[in-house]
Amino acid sequence: MKLITAIIQPHKLPDVKEALFEADVYKMTVTNVLGCGQQRGYTEEYRGVIHEVNLLKKIRLEIAVNDDFVKSTVDAVIKGASTGNIGDGKILITELKECIRIRTGEKGTQAIG
Repeated sequence: MKLITAIIQPHKLPDVKEALFEADVYKMTVTNVLGCGQQRGYTEEYRGVIHEVNLLKKIRLEIAVNDDFVKSTVDAVIKGASTGNIGDGKILITELKECIRIRTGEKGTQAIG
């Protein structure tokens, strides 16, 4: 079992969801987050005052999958989120030691579904 965490551009969320649905991945958690990476933000001027904006709006997807869905999930996120520009995001894959479905008490791979 793996936890796939993807940080993507907000406007790419519909494309990523569509690609995930095509890969038969339907369960995910989506969070609005702020962050910066290589693109380091930008500056803007408001009423004559220059503001540095270095925390940009991003979307964080968390998807728990069984081992046989890892490659198809990662490929779907890349397909949906990629623009070829700096700031497309990151994918992080971590090992899940345990997963428990609260409603039924199922554990492990059965709890992920």
